[in-house]
Parts: sequence; C-alpha cells; structure tokens
Amino acid sequence: MKEPSRIGDRSTSDVVVRLRTHEGRDDWFYCHSFILIEKSKYFGDRLSENWPTCQILDSRNCVEVYCEESDFDHHVNFLRLLYVVIDGSLEDIWHGVKNALGILRVAVELGCPQIVNACANYLEAMPWEEAEEDEILKIIPGMGSKAQPILARVQPVNQSAVLRIFLSAIKFATSSPPSPMNDLKTTAQEQLEYMLTEDDDAPLLTADQEVKFEVKECVKGLFTRFNNMLEALLCEPVESANEKGKMQSFQSYLSDLSWACQILNKLEIMKEFVNSWVGASDKIVLVVEQASSVAEIIETKSKVIEVAAKVLEAIGYGNVILPTAKRFHMVKVWLPFVRVTKPLIDSATTNAKDAPELKIDGELWQSLESTFVSMVLTLPSEDQAEILTEWLGNEHIHYPDFTEAFEVWCYRSKVAKRRLADILGNHGMANSTL
Repeated sequence: MKEPSRIGDRSTSDVVVRLRTHEGRDDWFYCHSFILIEKSKYFGDRLSENWPTCQILDSRNCVEVYCEESDFDHHVNFLRLLYVVIDGSLEDIWHGVKNALGILRVAVELGCPQIVNACANYLEAMPWEEAEEDEILKIIPGMGSKAQPILARVQPVNQSAVLRIFLSAIKFATSSPPSPMNDLKTTAQEQLEYMLTEDDDAPLLTADQEVKFEVKECVKGLFTRFNNMLEALLCEPVESANEKGKMQSFQSYLSDLSWACQILNKLEIMKEFVNSWVGASDKIVLVVEQASSVAEIIETKSKVIEVAAKVLEAIGYGNVILPTAKRFHMVKVWLPFVRVTKPLIDSATTNAKDAPELKIDGELWQSLESTFVSMVLTLPSEDQAEILTEWLGNEHIHYPDFTEAFEVWCYRSKVAKRRLADILGNHGMANSTL
C-alpha cells in the first residue's frame, strides 16, 4: 500500500512553498503539487501553465507566499492542514479560537473552502472570550457568506424575541424568589435596566404600552407583597418582628423596590408606585422603628432612604402630580425620618464589626435636601410656615437646610398683600372697561 504523502517529505515532494515576511524571515516547505492544487485555488492558479514559476534544486517548482510576521505560524499550520483529511471530527487540531481564526484568514486568502468550512464550524461552536469576540467581529464580516454562520450568536434578534425574554425577566425579577436565588435575581434586574438604557446604542427594547403595562403589573404585585409584609410585621409582637430573617426579608423587598423605581423612571410610569408608597409611608416608618440592633437599624433605614428619595424626587419636581394634602403628608412623615437618619448613618463606621456596608453618599443627601426645599415651596404658605417654624427650633437644623425656602417664604409673605392688591386692581380696571 502506498504511504500517504507528508509535508516536508523531500524525497517525494515536487513543489517548494517559500514563506517569506517583509522582516526577512524565509522558510521552505517541501510539498506535493497534487495536494496543493486539489485543495487550494491560490496554489492551483500558481502551479497552472498560465502562471510562470521558477525552478530550484532538483527541478522543483517554487511558489512564494508573502505574509505578515504575525501570520507566519498560521500559514505554516494551514500548509500542514492541507495534508489532513478534514471531516469534522478533528476539532483538536485548531488549538483554540485565536489560532483557528488565524488559519481561517489564511484559508480565505488562499482559497481553500475545505479548511474555511472546518474553521467556521469550529469557531461557530466554541465559546469566545471578549477579546476573541472583538477580533472575530473585525475579521469575519469581510470573509464572505461561508464564514457568516460564525456571527449567528451576535446577530440582532427580532423584537418579539426581545419582548419575550424581557417579560420573563421582569416577572422573575419582581417575584421575590428565595434568598438562594438572589444572585440570579440581581443579574435579571441589571440586564433589564441595561435593555432599557440608551447609551452608545439605542435601547434593546421599545417601551410601548404593552411593555409599560406588564412592568406596572409586576411592580404592583411586588408592592402588594411588600405591603402585606408590613401589615404582618405590625400585627406581630415586637420580639417576633425583630427576628433576623424577617428583617432581612423586609430589606430585600426594599432593595427590589429601589430597583423597580429605576425601571419605572426610565419608562416614565412612576405614578402608581408613588401613590402606593404614599399610602404605606406611615407603616414603613413604624416597621423600621422596630429594628433592634444598631447595625440592623442603620441598614434598614439606609434602604428605606434609597426608595423614599426616588419617590420624593418624583413628587418634588412634578414628575408625579399629587394633591396638596398628600404632598404635605409626605413632608411631615419623611422629613423627621431623614433628619434623624442622616447623622445616624454618617456616624456609622463602615469597617466596624457590627456596621453594614452603606452606599448612601453625599449626592443623595444633597438631592434629598433640594427635593424637600422644592416640595415645601409648592405648599400653601400656612403649611410652609408650620414646617419652617419646626425647622428653626429643631436640633437638626443643619440638615436639611431650609434657608432657601425660608428666604422665599419671607419674600412671598411680605409682598403677598401688595401683589394681591395689584392683581385685584388690574382685574377691576379690566372689568370696568368691559
């Protein structure tokens, strides 16, 4: 039986492939013309009668191939693969995504559909690291239709598929799953927010009425469970409500509600959530006061502050319109809470053994202060006077600082009679001319 031809077998070769680089590298490979011609269009053309070739030792034809230094090893591997029967069962010959990608580039350049297909099949099936994926996205689009299956995993999907996965994720993210699934819940929440975020790219999902309805229904269910827990904790003895597992569950709800506010804000559908929070505010404050240990109190209050700040901001800047009584009620409930909570959190040492890791920073406190000022200034002057009187006599006068609100109230109060008289006078003159 005739032994199969092998690359580098000088005794049976009739062609030398001379690989050269512009940096001066020059290697010779003894090959066989029937293999080169059968598997590579480039070599088929170069070894045809229509292409002049040079003669070297032992009357062998010589084909020169120039390449970049970085691609030299890929050309060598390509030549070796021409001698391998590619049948889809030799996955271990590629030695990784980066190497297969280099060989694919050479196979496309030198016209070898057999190796192109084998490389494409390998790359399409292999997991990619981020750097490898970036390289694939640079190279593959210019390689023709045979290489396109490699890109199937990064092609845009249709909106119906995006909607299906979004709806599944929002239902899971708001379902209050057991604590062992918290990491998965967090991932779902992060990706949902990413899908709706406009950054360098447009949002992945168009927030139409169907999307908004489903989000509102899911968040409504989450808040209903949260409210039921509030009721249960208030009905239980203090000792029972203080059990560690119950307060952790309460904190978990607050974290989910804080995230839900982010989604609702993006979709501009905060109204129902705000109204629900307004209705539950008194109960939330009562439950928080039941926390026992200092660390538990601080951690629970910090999570409450995160949600309350988002709700108050929506009210204070007119994103959600509430009647005067509800706005006044929110100030009366949350102003004392925030006023006492800030120094408590500020004094906590995050590295202490019993202190939690807190995420509240100066920007949130500053934003809350501005929100309260804005809310107070929308109230009737008598309500403003009540709040400012209490503020001026409070030991926590430094936060929130109502100096701006005080100045505006004084100015408005002083000029109120004159303004009103001018308005009435102008109306009287206008009526007399009719």
